[in-house]
Formats: sequence, structure tokens, C-alpha cells
Amino acid sequence: MPRPLEEFPDPLLDTPWGELGAIRHAAKLDGEWHADVELGYPVLGLEDHYRQRIAEWLGEPNVVLDLSFKPPGRKAMPGANSVIAVASGKGGVGKSTTAVNLALGLASIGAKVGILDADIYGPSLGLMLGVPSNRRPEVRDGKYFVPIRTHGIETISMSMLVTDRTPMVWRGPMASGALQQLLGQTLWSDVDYLIVDMPPGTGDIQLTLSQQVSVSGAVIVTTPQNIALADAIKGIEMFQKVNIPILGIIENMSFFSCDECGKRHEIFDTAGGRSVAADYSTRLLGEFPLHPMIRTQTDSGHPPVVAQPDSEVSQLYRKAAQLTAASLWEVSSQQAAAPTIQVDDS
Repeated sequence: MPRPLEEFPDPLLDTPWGELGAIRHAAKLDGEWHADVELGYPVLGLEDHYRQRIAEWLGEPNVVLDLSFKPPGRKAMPGANSVIAVASGKGGVGKSTTAVNLALGLASIGAKVGILDADIYGPSLGLMLGVPSNRRPEVRDGKYFVPIRTHGIETISMSMLVTDRTPMVWRGPMASGALQQLLGQTLWSDVDYLIVDMPPGTGDIQLTLSQQVSVSGAVIVTTPQNIALADAIKGIEMFQKVNIPILGIIENMSFFSCDECGKRHEIFDTAGGRSVAADYSTRLLGEFPLHPMIRTQTDSGHPPVVAQPDSEVSQLYRKAAQLTAASLWEVSSQQAAAPTIQVDDS
């Protein structure tokens, strides 16, 4: 007896499509299965692979699949459907590099993406995305910023509003005020995902973001060292306290592969990110190598995902981007399915 399509496990989430509400219509007509499926993550390049998986699942050779993408949840803020914070407990773990390549990875698989640099004291997105230091965003109506478009995504950063030699000598409330301006006065063009590159730590900027915007979820970036993992845990706990779901963990500098012998070396320890993900019942979105290409290409304004889209590192970023979007869809589906309690006074 053929298995129903509602029980087909999503290839990324391993959750049945019926539970996720993905199947719009499915029927067998004239000896062919026709399925209209709407997923909550970008589907560019997935249709043939998913058609084959469905055919194997149904035990039917002929499947016609119409696969589409619809961003999950309600609009998080004007101009952006979902807001994803990329955060770390400490600096130096590759958080901004991760944020940039995740944004570009989402765009490369069919999403409309923006990225906001919330690191007011040390903005770096302009450099990483190759925005010339003298380029400024267009201002409309005397107060609204039009984000700069580069590499197929939209971006705004304090680095695009001041010179690269201007230090932000501000107290916490001033930095929070600057972030509020960037959040409230940037004209995003209805992006599917707004990636927010957070400063390290758990201070004023993090609280301002959680108070001003309906953040859809957070990605935590760490390295394998115990001290980095301890700080990553603090970041997870902070987001949980303000009811922001953790979409997953990304571990940078996980290993180094020798060019000569091909042997993998775990320089800073091993499986720390995987362990933290397991402890907090979230996903390990990716383990990224210590590779000079990631640094040199991102520092030059051409991150790996656009500079070498077919490289192994770029494929890892695209996979992490897909998993991030899929995790957000799963969280949104669970929130939508949660029961509500009503009190009848009559």
C-alpha cells in the first residue's frame, strides 16, 4: 500500500510535510502523481532532487512536482518578513563573516535578503561586502535611508554613514539610539530575511533589538574552545530569556585540512558546537574549517559564496543558510500550531 505524501519527511528537517502544512494539493491523475508543495525555505535548485525523493517515497515512477517558496510567519517589521540575529558571546569567532556569507547563501538559493550591521562600535559589513568607503546610502524625505545593494543583497551599516577613521566614542544609550535609527529609518524592499549582524556580548544593543523588533530567531556562532563555548551559552540563555528561538549553532575554526597530506587537524578542540546544540535541543548548522580563503576573500569584499560559488566552503555556507531558513520555518509552524486558551466569562 503506498504511503501518503503527508507523511513524507522534509529532506532538511525530517519532519512530515503534513505537520508543516506544506502540501497545497496532491492527487494521482491519469497514472501520474501531481503535487503542489509550498515550503517555508528557499527552493531554488531543489525541485529535481525532491521529485526523485518523492517518487521513491510513493513508489511511483511518474511524479509532477510544483515546488514553491513562501516565507513563514508574520511580517517582523516594515520591509522585512523575518529578522534573524547572528550573534556570539565573544568577539573573534567569525560572527560577521558568518553573517555575510549566510546572507549571500540565502540569496543564492532564491531568497530576497537584507543585512544590517548592528555592531555600532565596530561596523565592518561595508568592507566585507565591497562597498566603497566613500559611498553613502540615498536619503529620502530627509530621514529615510535606502539600503545599498551589493552582490544581490541589500545592506546598511554605520560604516556607510561615517568614515573608516571615525571611532564611535559613544555611551550605551547613544549606540542603542543609533541602532533604533537604522532599524526604524531604513527602507528595506520587502526582503524575505533580514540578517542582523550583532556585536559580541549580551549588552544594550542585544536588548534594544529584542525590544524594538519582533526577532524571528537567532543563530549563535562559536569556536570549539571551552571559553568561546561558555560565552556562546550565555548568548543562548540571553535570547531564551527574551523569548527569541535559537535556530542553530555554527562552529567556526572547527578544523584545519593540510594541503599536502589532506589530514584533518582539530586545532582548538572538537565537537564543542555539536555538544552545545545537543544540550539546547537545537541544530548544528555547520562546522567551518580554518581556511585562508574565507578571510582573504571576505576581507577583499568578495566573500566565498560570490567569489567561488562552487567551492566546498561556499557549499557549506549554502547548506547552513538552507538549514537556518528551514529551522525558522519549523519554529514558525510550531508557533502557529500552538493551542490558545480562551476564557469565557458568560
